[in-house]
Amino acid sequence: MNESFSLQPDSPSLSRRKLLNFLTGAVVATTTGAALYPAAKFFIPPSETSEDGGILAKDQLGNPILASQLLAEAPGSRALIAGLAGEPTYLTVREDETLSPMGIVDNCTHLGCTFPWNSNAQQFQCPCHGSLYDARGRVVRGPAPLPLKLTRVVVKNEAIWLYPWHELDPRTGERPWWV
Repeated sequence: MNESFSLQPDSPSLSRRKLLNFLTGAVVATTTGAALYPAAKFFIPPSETSEDGGILAKDQLGNPILASQLLAEAPGSRALIAGLAGEPTYLTVREDETLSPMGIVDNCTHLGCTFPWNSNAQQFQCPCHGSLYDARGRVVRGPAPLPLKLTRVVVKNEAIWLYPWHELDPRTGERPWWV
C-alpha cells in the first residue's frame, strides 16, 4: 500500500482562468460604472428642490447663490441667475437692502430672446426686434405683446429660493398669462 499523499487538490475550487475572468470582469464593471456615473447624474433632477416646486437660485456654473452675495451690491442693482427650469432670471436688490420678492424672467415675450438690463435707461432692451420693458417687466414698446414672466423669490437662511408665480400679476392686477 503505497499511498501517495499530494498537497494539491485534484479539482481546484478556483482555476487560474476563472480568477483572470473574474478580475477582468471586475475591472470592466468598475470602469463602466465610473464612466456612466456622470451621465446618469446629469439626467437625475437636482436635489436642491423643495416639495412645493421651489429651487435654489444658482449662478451660471450651477453653484447655489447666497443672499449675502447679492445684497452686498448697491440698491437697484440686478443679478442674472439661473432660475426655474434653467430660465435666466433677474433678481433685484431693493432700497431697503433686501431682495425683491419678484424675479423677472429674461425671455422676451415676442420671440423668446434674452436681453440685458440697461441701467442708464432703466429698461430691459431686447436687441432682436427692439422691444422695451420697464424695471418691473411691463411692455414699454413692442413688438412684445405681454409683460415679462415673474417668479416668486424667498430668502430662507441665506439661501435664495425661486417658486413659480401663481398669484395675480401685481403689474396688471390680472391672472398671469404664463399660468
